[in-house]
Amino acid sequence: MPFLGQDWRSPGWSWIKTEDGWKRCESCNPELGRESSQCSLSHGVMLNSEDEEIFNNEECEYASKKRKKDHFRNDTNTQSFYREKWIYVHKESTKERHGYCTLGEAFNRLDFSSAIQDIRRFTYVVKLLQLIAKSQLTSLSGVAQKNYFNILDKIVQKVLCDHQNPRLIKNLLQDLSSTLCTLIRGVGKSVLVGNINIWICRLETVLNWQQQLQNLQMTKVNDGLTLSDLPLHTLSNILHRFSDGWDVVTLGQVTPTLYVLSEDRQLWKKLCQYHFAEKQFCRHLILSEKGHVEWKLMYFTLQKYYPTKEQYGDTLHFCRHCSILFWKDSGHPCTAADPDSCFTPVSPQHFIDLFKF
Repeated sequence: MPFLGQDWRSPGWSWIKTEDGWKRCESCNPELGRESSQCSLSHGVMLNSEDEEIFNNEECEYASKKRKKDHFRNDTNTQSFYREKWIYVHKESTKERHGYCTLGEAFNRLDFSSAIQDIRRFTYVVKLLQLIAKSQLTSLSGVAQKNYFNILDKIVQKVLCDHQNPRLIKNLLQDLSSTLCTLIRGVGKSVLVGNINIWICRLETVLNWQQQLQNLQMTKVNDGLTLSDLPLHTLSNILHRFSDGWDVVTLGQVTPTLYVLSEDRQLWKKLCQYHFAEKQFCRHLILSEKGHVEWKLMYFTLQKYYPTKEQYGDTLHFCRHCSILFWKDSGHPCTAADPDSCFTPVSPQHFIDLFKF
């Protein structure tokens, strides 16, 4: 007879009737603990070293689920996240819901594994992982930490395969390795979930990824048009589409022509005006010997003191009416009269702030 707990969705414990009254079924049967992964239950019969015991259908189902769960936990390559397009963000307990949604739970349930395959969401996910690596890594549950490194492994392998966005991943791995060194050496296992040896292995894996990215060689394509074949005004338009100054500097190292275009003062002036306010210009004004403003030096100087404006092709959105976090293209079952007015884009930092209580 199942017993319903305070949460009406939970079946609670299973009870059996005996001569002495009702007794609760033990959740961990010692006979099941000795069961190896090669054994299988069929037709409700399980063999042990002493004799045969016939289990009812409910006990067989329980044993099968427990064996699969143990195998799932022991498999380090298994990813424990769901593939949901939206989740409900609840911050307090109600009669229908107990507990609250944590950062690790949201990270597990939202479909970040598929998001990294979308070029519009790739930078967004990488930035989120970088922020988690800096300050929120120890707040994740064991399963969420496992998923974190599994997703990071997918990202690294993707970059090694298609050679796109290596600089973003190098910055992410640098922050992550610094955090892991601090946790392992300075803090120790008191704040870490799991064995300390697991974290040492993870640090070694991160260092190995850094070495692979350091040795990454871009393949040269000899067939077809190259950047050098494009007219100057087209190359200039390409440079003016960049929102990151480091991308401009990197592209300027390809050919002498691109270097000249990347040093254009108007290009760096627009970058400064896009990311920073005029009050910030006045505090860090840099002039040349001729009295001209050094916009390129100002950009990198201001970048040290102020955050740059974030720009992503696609982000998560939050519905203020339903308290639901979702990917915009998938939508969610909104009950508002005008759903579009309730949607708010969620930056990576805002995503983390949603789960600070």
